[in-house]
Amino acid sequence: MKRERIEEIAEILDKRGRMTLEQLEEVFPNVSQMTLRRDLFQLEEDGRIIRIRGGAMSVKEVQKVSGEEYTKKTTINTDAKIVIAQKVAGLIDEGVSIFLDGGTTAMYLSKEMADTKCNVFTNGIAVAMELAQKKNINITVVGGQLMKDNLSTASPASKDYFELTNFEIAIVSATAFTPEQGFSCNSQIESDLLKNVFRKARQVFMMLDSSKIGKINPYTFAHIEDIDVLITDDHFPKEYKELFESKNIVVM
Repeated sequence: MKRERIEEIAEILDKRGRMTLEQLEEVFPNVSQMTLRRDLFQLEEDGRIIRIRGGAMSVKEVQKVSGEEYTKKTTINTDAKIVIAQKVAGLIDEGVSIFLDGGTTAMYLSKEMADTKCNVFTNGIAVAMELAQKKNINITVVGGQLMKDNLSTASPASKDYFELTNFEIAIVSATAFTPEQGFSCNSQIESDLLKNVFRKARQVFMMLDSSKIGKINPYTFAHIEDIDVLITDDHFPKEYKELFESKNIVVM
């Protein structure tokens, strides 16, 4: 019975794309909300859905715009990414102008952001499409070469582009971090773009889940001293937290 219900939930989500928990309760009136939550956890562990604020969306829905590689990334360390996204969403004030990168944590953030007036520059295709569902957010997509593995764009001309645009806060993530090599990524062109973003922003918020610690990617785009706020998950090591705080960086 349980397996049949879980399969039915998966099929409904595949058809509709996404649903809130309240909508699932309407479909399954004799099933408690707690049981439905457990079902969604199971489907996420099976790699068939992605939990979002207040509900869930089908992995197939993400694949429509993102492709297999990006979709796989959205299902890794989901709990940590959601925690980080919720923390950051609470820091975004109405009327602010921000840059938001194209990482999967940024996609979760775009789901969590309130639908209030603000300006968002992003190089993330999936991020822009998620934000486009909100009526009050103005979105500008930064053009350039499409990097298919993370569905983001970057261009050697980004330096000139950012000279003519203004944003107060940069909200970015890294795929790897060590104290010695700093924050790094897999693409030189993306690294160059992020360096230009850092030069332009008044404040830099770094979203970093604990799974990225101790890893090194080929291209360093920033060091500890280049950020203002670190937003992480509950498993972030105490010694690293103390390291950031010793540099007068706020750790959340």
